[in-house]
Amino acid sequence: MRRNGLWRQPDFLKLWAAQAVSEIGSRISRTAIPLAAVLVLGASPFQMGILNGAGAAGILVFGLFTGAWADRLRRRPILIAADLGRAALLGSIPLAAAFGRLSLGHLVVVAAAAGVLTVLFDVAHQAYLPTLVEREELLDGNSKLALSGAVAEVAGPGLAGVLVEWITAPMAILFDAVSFLFSAVFLSRIREPEPPPVRRAQPHLGREIAEGLRGAWNDPLLRAMAGRTLTAAFFLGFPGSLYFLFAVRELRLSPALLGAVIAAGGVGSLAGAMVAERLGRRFGMGRTLIGSALGIGAASLLVPLAHGSVAACSAFLAAAQLGDVAWPVYTIHETSLRQAVTPTRLLGRVNSAMHLLFWGVLPLGALAAGALAEAVGMRGALFIGALGVLLSSFWLVISPVRRLRALPANAG
Repeated sequence: MRRNGLWRQPDFLKLWAAQAVSEIGSRISRTAIPLAAVLVLGASPFQMGILNGAGAAGILVFGLFTGAWADRLRRRPILIAADLGRAALLGSIPLAAAFGRLSLGHLVVVAAAAGVLTVLFDVAHQAYLPTLVEREELLDGNSKLALSGAVAEVAGPGLAGVLVEWITAPMAILFDAVSFLFSAVFLSRIREPEPPPVRRAQPHLGREIAEGLRGAWNDPLLRAMAGRTLTAAFFLGFPGSLYFLFAVRELRLSPALLGAVIAAGGVGSLAGAMVAERLGRRFGMGRTLIGSALGIGAASLLVPLAHGSVAACSAFLAAAQLGDVAWPVYTIHETSLRQAVTPTRLLGRVNSAMHLLFWGVLPLGALAAGALAEAVGMRGALFIGALGVLLSSFWLVISPVRRLRALPANAG
């Protein structure tokens, strides 16, 4: 592989710039929309649950359709349309606030519709990258894209807090709307011709979705990654539901201290994105994928093991957050492998199936965690969840993934 080859490919750099600017903007809205509900509208806990669930509901309803659309059409126009749509949706929030018309229903509709457009963008984006870079450059390309996401994870929430303090939460969301416009401009300037999608004599959305699901299950590599995603997502719902309650009520961490602990996760993600490609080339694709999956599970065990003084508990949780180093390592290699082995005509549908497996099952795990915590306590439920995440790695261990040294030949 050519060293720094992607630095000399202007079309990839435009794609990267589009992703980077929208990632930072999205982190602002992720913080500012809930704060707008709380600070401006005085939302209740039940209303906050509705708002937080709106995006997931949109994904559950439309997730598989986004993949079929991404395979029917050229991907770059989809990316631009998704950016413009999100800019319009998010721009409506500060506009409504300026005229005193902002409501919780408005925020819920925006969150749900923007969630669908975000899935459509992500699915098309992952399917579009292989048309811009060579197969041997996929790992490098995904590493660079993950790096900008990790930087946004570190910088975005802090920037959002400052903006909310200075100009209010609704006006902070305007920065995200503008970021999507910049992303659309960068994407519109890509010059590499995109191959036309495969045309069917008798298109049928249901059959196309079913074909994508079969493609994800019939390939042994994709099946192993799908099984791991399904299992891990369910058990990741346990800390998603209980982590904050456990840290504040049982471990007695203050909100400020907990925020500092969580910030360590952003630093860990940044470090993981920086070393992911190097680890893959040093240890091989399969070992790196399995090792990072095991690392995620092992780190999550530190949360229910936390005990002792507040300082000691903080150290346990911070160590668990530093396990976030493994997250981008796994994601980069899993995405690259999926792009390499999936036929181009199925890539959008396979990507959407993976998204749906994760985001569709995660809320079920959260519900199960709440019920289980009533029976065995929060610490016991968190331990079961962490053990489940760890054991989900064995989908990869018992599959052909473990024998991979590099990306296999492109499926075409």
